[in-house]
Amino acid sequence: MFGILPYFWPMNVILFDDPVIRQDLLPFTFTRPVAGIRVGIMTLAEKWEHWLGFRPSYKTEDYLQPKFPARSTSDNFLINGAICPDQALVEAIKALPGGYFLVKNDLLIAVRQPEGAMDTFNTIAYPGELTVIDKTWKIFTENDAQLRVDFTRITAGKTSRQIDDKHTVVYGTYGENIFVEEGVYVRAAILNAENGPIYLGKNSIVQEGAIIRGPFAMGEGSHINMGAKIRGNVSIGPYSKVGGEVSTSVIFGYSNKAHDGFLGCSVLGEWCNLGADTNTSNLKNNYDSVKLWSHRQEEFIDTGLQFCGLMMGDHSKCGINTMFNTGTVVDVSANLFGSGFPRNYIPSFTWGGPAGYATYLLEKALVTSERCMARRNVTPDRHDEDILAHVYQMTMRDRAWEDVNEKTEH
Repeated sequence: MFGILPYFWPMNVILFDDPVIRQDLLPFTFTRPVAGIRVGIMTLAEKWEHWLGFRPSYKTEDYLQPKFPARSTSDNFLINGAICPDQALVEAIKALPGGYFLVKNDLLIAVRQPEGAMDTFNTIAYPGELTVIDKTWKIFTENDAQLRVDFTRITAGKTSRQIDDKHTVVYGTYGENIFVEEGVYVRAAILNAENGPIYLGKNSIVQEGAIIRGPFAMGEGSHINMGAKIRGNVSIGPYSKVGGEVSTSVIFGYSNKAHDGFLGCSVLGEWCNLGADTNTSNLKNNYDSVKLWSHRQEEFIDTGLQFCGLMMGDHSKCGINTMFNTGTVVDVSANLFGSGFPRNYIPSFTWGGPAGYATYLLEKALVTSERCMARRNVTPDRHDEDILAHVYQMTMRDRAWEDVNEKTEH
């Protein structure tokens, strides 16, 4: 399955959503458990699967549970799905006695077969460092480090293919900081892994004239289009198409940013599409720190970052020449178009743009999502439709248009 053999883990593992962290990771957790978030090459759940040697299950919101079911046995380890695993942490969790909780300050890391409430007698403090993806912007700020960790684990013990195209220039060593899976097609590109590793997933394509600087990872079946400029710290999940200029960004998968335009310090979910010449601002003109809309706090909060671009949830799309201002949040299944800057916060199932916004009716949104998924030979099932229908209902209050004007950060 992967390069390094996993630890033997005889017990059952359930990745749970911390309720506060889940809210802080919206809009991405509207449609997936926390552990379904991609950072580095793999999702958080895939990282744990890699360490465990089997696929964990999920404890998440009730409406997500049918698609992401929990699997329980007589001896369960419940692990916080926002935490990135490493060897020290895995060993500490494996050593937990039954009924004990592992914590780091106020954060619950894991519990083994809880028999009662957590107190001072059944709590063990974890002394090590943790990487916790507990804010949306941490998806791209932690991506560089996690990409390097994932690259080492995925490629260990495996042999890289070599690119035989005589017009492609490679700066790096195959297997050491460049890894090419089977079926990869590259023509007349520049791959520079001097500043970080480059990973090209199975059957991926790099077209003519593309320039890629590491760290960079591309999932199975994805494309880098002609003339693209990938500036580093970029992760692209499976079956996506990417062109133009991209820097310090994560695309979860099944999404298109196929044309010219800049995407920087941003995160795109699945089934997103950015129209031709769409641009994101990731730096304010006054160089002030960027604020983002917080669903939990229902206000714009300071990220403490000078660079922060677009956070776009699953199934959202925008038309050609869309201009996203610094620190914009677009929720699930929004369809944006028109001239000028959209608002800094766009609720789920929004239709329109700066000239005016309306509700994107659920029936029409479901038709669009089905058409979009069919382009990747994927058919939405009842669970997918039920999740979108639930998000539509639960976000009605966000689409109180007389209040949306107040949800704009200047």
